[in-house]
Amino acid sequence: MTIVKMQHVMSNEISKRSFLSRPPEPPSSILLNDPLNSIYIGNTKIFKIPFAWNFDNVTNPHIAVVGITGAGKSYFVKTFLIRANYIWDTNAVIIDWASEYKSWVKQSGGTIISLGKGDYLNILDLAGMKPLDRVKQIIGAFEILTDISSYPEQRRLTEEALEQSYANFGFNIAERPPENKDAPTLKDVIALLQEQLQSGGYEYPAELENAIYRLRQFARPGEDFFSRKSTLNISKLATSGMVDIDLSGLSDDTFRALATLFILQTLKEKMRFEGFSETKGIKTFVVLDEAWKVASDDRSDAITIVREGRKYQFGLLVATQNPTDINEAIYSNVGTNFILRIKFEKFLDYIQGSLNFSSFIRSEISNFGVGQAAVDMSFTTSMKFPEVFVLDKIKGEEPLYIYTISLSDILTQAEVSANILPKDYQFEADELKNKLINYNVSGDSINTIFTKLNSQNRSMNMSDFVKLLYANNLSINDIVSLLKSMSIEDILITRIISTSGVKNG
Repeated sequence: MTIVKMQHVMSNEISKRSFLSRPPEPPSSILLNDPLNSIYIGNTKIFKIPFAWNFDNVTNPHIAVVGITGAGKSYFVKTFLIRANYIWDTNAVIIDWASEYKSWVKQSGGTIISLGKGDYLNILDLAGMKPLDRVKQIIGAFEILTDISSYPEQRRLTEEALEQSYANFGFNIAERPPENKDAPTLKDVIALLQEQLQSGGYEYPAELENAIYRLRQFARPGEDFFSRKSTLNISKLATSGMVDIDLSGLSDDTFRALATLFILQTLKEKMRFEGFSETKGIKTFVVLDEAWKVASDDRSDAITIVREGRKYQFGLLVATQNPTDINEAIYSNVGTNFILRIKFEKFLDYIQGSLNFSSFIRSEISNFGVGQAAVDMSFTTSMKFPEVFVLDKIKGEEPLYIYTISLSDILTQAEVSANILPKDYQFEADELKNKLINYNVSGDSINTIFTKLNSQNRSMNMSDFVKLLYANNLSINDIVSLLKSMSIEDILITRIISTSGVKNG
C-alpha cells in the first residue's frame, strides 16, 4: 500500500520539487482544522488535502487577496465571509468602491449603505469618541487626501474651527459625549471661518480664505455627502451582520477615500473600546477591495487595525489586482496571503521577493485558471515545511461559472507563438454582471448578453463580445473603459475596436 501511494505522489508536478527532503505542502495536521472553528477553502493541488483556515497557528487573522481581473477574488471574498459568518457569527463591513458586492450582500440579507445615493455620513459624528480625538482624525484624513500639511496656518485654522464647532454645540472636547446628541457638520465649521473672515480681525485673510475653500469642496450642493446629518449609525456598523458600504455613488476617489478613512477611524475606536471577549473566531472583518488610495498610505487606520486587530478579534481583508498598491506595513504583516493568477512580471517579482517562494510556485501562479490560488501563511513558530502551497480550486457556496472572452481573433500568429499576451480573459458570472451594471447596462440588456454567452458555452471571441455590447446600447467610450478595466493595453484596445467594426454615431 505504501508503494502504491508513493507511485501516486510521484507525478510530474511533484517531480519538479525535492519533496523527499522538503515536503511540497504543510501536513494535514496544519491544513485540517476543527470544522466548527475554521473556514473550508478548498483542497490542495498535490495531495488533495482539504484546507480549512483559522488563525490559531498564524501571526494574525489578516488576509490579502491578489489576482488579476477575472481570477476569482470577489468569489473568494464572498465565500470566505459567508462561511465566517456561519462558523463564528462574524460581522463584515465591506468598503465597496465599485459596487462589486452590493447585489450579493442584498441577496444574503445584509445591509446596503449607498453613500451619494440617498445616504449621508457626517464626518463630525462622534460615535462615542471624545471630540478632541475626532478632530485629530479629521485633520489626519485631510493630511492624507489634501496638501494641508504644507500650509500649517490653514491647518491650525481648520483644527481650531473644528474644536470651536463642537464647543458651540455644547460638547466638552476632552470628554466622551452623551448618546444621541447631534454633532455639528462641516457647514458649521465653514460658517465659523466665514464669520472670522468677515470680522476683519485676522492678520492673514488669504490663509483664511484658502482654509474655507479647502473645506467647501466637501460641502458643495450636490456633493455635500459628508456635511449633512448622517442617515446611518456609524458606531453600529461592526455589529450589524453583513454590511456593504457602496461608494460608487460618490463623485471621485477623493470622496471615496474620505468615507473610507472615516469608517476605518470609527471601526478602530470601536475595536479598542470593546476590547477582547472570550468568543471563538473573528468579531468583524473589514474588507478593502481596490481601495488603493487608503491601503497605500502609512497614516491610514488600516495599518492600525493590522497591528492591533488580533488582540481585539478584528480582521482586515484587502483585495487588489496590484500588490504594490498595498502599503508594505499591511502586505508584509498579514497572516495569510491568497495569490490568484498574476499576469504582470513586475507584480510577480514583488510578491516573490516579499514572500520568498520557489520558481515552481511562481510558474504555477502564472498559469492559474480561475479560482486556483497559492496560499502563504506566516506561522507563529518555525515550521519544517513550505509556508506557500497551491490550492486546486477555491470551493464556493455556488458553482463557479466561468465566462471566457477569447482574444484568438485579435492576436497575430506571432503574438500567439511568443506567448506575451493573454489568449483570453475569464470572469465569474457575478463579476461580469457587476462590470456591466457599473457601465449602466440595463437589466434586460444584461440578460440578453448572458443568454447569448450561455448559448455559446459561456465563451465568445472578443470582437463578437464588443459587437454584442454595442448592440445592447453600450457606447464605444464605455466599451473602451470596460476593456481598460480588464487591464487590456491601449494599443490592443484600438485593434479590438477596429476588428469588431463598431463605430461612433
